[in-house]
This record gives sequence, C-alpha cells and structure tokens, in this order.
Amino acid sequence: MKEFTMTKACSEDYTKLIQVWEASVRATHHFLNEADILSYKKLILQKYFDQVNLYCIKEHHAIQGFLGLSGDTIQMLFIHPDQRGKGIGKRFVEFAIAENNVNKVDVNEQNEQAVGFYKHLGFVITERFENDDAGKPYPVLAMELK
Repeated sequence: MKEFTMTKACSEDYTKLIQVWEASVRATHHFLNEADILSYKKLILQKYFDQVNLYCIKEHHAIQGFLGLSGDTIQMLFIHPDQRGKGIGKRFVEFAIAENNVNKVDVNEQNEQAVGFYKHLGFVITERFENDDAGKPYPVLAMELK
C-alpha cells in the first residue's frame, strides 16, 4: 500500500478542504439537491470545520482527502473523487483508531458506499436517526467499531 503523509489542517486550508468536500459530496451524495449542497457548504465553512480536529493528506500540495475528529467520533471523512479507491480513506480510519482512540462514526444511510466502507472496516450499526444534524430528512446511521 502506498504511504500517505498526513498533516494537521488549519484555517488556511479551508478553501481547499471545502473544494474536496464539494467534489466528494457531488460524487457520492446523489440524494442531496443543489440547495442542500450549498446550505451544508456554508454550514461547514462557517461552523463545522472549527468544531473538529482536521487532518489532511496532500500530494504535490493538493489535498487528496481530509478527516475531521471530535472526541471518539469521526465527524468528517471526504476523499476527492479522483483519489477514491487508493487507500486514503482506510489510512484515515486507521489513524483515527490508533492515534485518537476513535470508535464511532455517523453516516448518511443513503450513502451506501460509505456504509459499506465502514462495515468492511469493522463498524456495526448501533442506531438510526430519521434526520441529520441540520434537521433535514436524511437518515443517519450511528456506527461503532466492534
């Protein structure tokens, strides 16, 4: 497996992080409409990035993906669509578990690829919520590492 260099992200990275977020969401969150994407984008930039510990993997100064952690939970994990399938997501989760004692993640139920990814890494569904954190009708699955 390719070795990835992970660095702590800072506010100067937010513009590039949100570009990765948007590209990733457009590739995987087909259940969201344009208004939702723009609404979440604003929330993430204005609020959510500052509430998590952010890490990113860069190659040639371009951010390939990023991870946001809070306590024992993965709050964000987004990989640029061009970089999916290269082990970046797995590397982020391994780092979160080994270095930060993470054992939980919340995933949009309709993002079946993400649900499958976490199941493959040993997470199991423990709870289901009808609405996401923004109160929108997108069910969220709480998952924990077995």
